[in-house]
Amino acid sequence: MEEIKLIRDGRRLDNRKFDELRKLSAELNLNKEAAGSAMFSMGNTIAVSTVYGPMEIFPKFLEEKDKAILEVNYNMLPFSTDERTRPKFSRRSIEISSVIKRVLENVIFLEDLPRTKILINIDILSADASTRCAAINASSMALSLAGIPMKDLVASCSVGKIENTLVLDIAGKEDTEGEVDLPVAYLPLTDEILLLQMDGILKKEEFEKLLELAKKGCMQIYEFQKKTLLDFKSNLKYE
Repeated sequence: MEEIKLIRDGRRLDNRKFDELRKLSAELNLNKEAAGSAMFSMGNTIAVSTVYGPMEIFPKFLEEKDKAILEVNYNMLPFSTDERTRPKFSRRSIEISSVIKRVLENVIFLEDLPRTKILINIDILSADASTRCAAINASSMALSLAGIPMKDLVASCSVGKIENTLVLDIAGKEDTEGEVDLPVAYLPLTDEILLLQMDGILKKEEFEKLLELAKKGCMQIYEFQKKTLLDFKSNLKYE
């Protein structure tokens, strides 16, 4: 079998520079029945996040008297990859749901909404690596639209190592054929890293360089999130 070259003539397979994000796009309030919803795309990876609540909790004994309960459901739709998947929650979906929940619990002021529940449903429409990053970005924007009190928007992207080269925003074959994949979620307001998961092995100096690269990528996403939300809310005023 012929070896796949991830870097050719100083460029990656999709012709990006080593420190370049894929094209970002977003659509807001797709679901009019929800409190807030957002679709976030990073290249061919597309996530839709829908927020419901705060809502009453049934049965009542599940309430938390001093804070809201957060429920996150991450799901890859059957057509999201080249290989069809069964329409059910897999072990991987449960694990990623838990990861995203922990990230957002550190952002939302749950104590401001006691005895309520916030539900976030995330559907991956297209998966071309970094799906949890796109899901976090979409969820952050959907929560903002829903008026859920938060410290700040949280931004997420991946970094990695391919053919001994450090790169931003892992995509496509870089995910399966590369040496390292490192998803990061970042809270710019407090300079906090809320997600750090590494698949692979790095030297200390490589890890430090990748972390700085991830922060720079997350800041670009953060600025995109803010501009998209501000433009959307500004347009609403004139409708």
